[in-house]
Amino acid sequence: MSLREWARSIKREIHAVYLATRDPRVPWYAKALGICVTAYALSPIDLIPDFIPILGYLDDLIIVPLGVWLVVMMIPANVMTEYRVIAATAAERPVSKVSAVAIVTLWVILAAAIAWLALEYWRAR
Repeated sequence: MSLREWARSIKREIHAVYLATRDPRVPWYAKALGICVTAYALSPIDLIPDFIPILGYLDDLIIVPLGVWLVVMMIPANVMTEYRVIAATAAERPVSKVSAVAIVTLWVILAAAIAWLALEYWRAR
């Protein structure tokens, strides 16, 4: 399996885990961890920033696949198989650029609000 194929399979697994977290057959602890892993994998903010040589990509290469593997082990096999098929079908559809813009916009608004609050805090001192 090439690196590109491996990355695509991890992406499909993340999508399948996200879908499975919404299923009532999945235990609550698997849902909680699944939401955390999915949010971390899809978030543009990393534990170790990507601009740090070698270590920056280490979290993407180790933490995300390890988290996905752990969540998959907690989800019943029949449920995971069902959502893998759905995720594979969804991967064949075109990507929504509107969703990407919405997520980036939310992060920019959040960053601006934090910067504004910090500035107001420092002015009040």
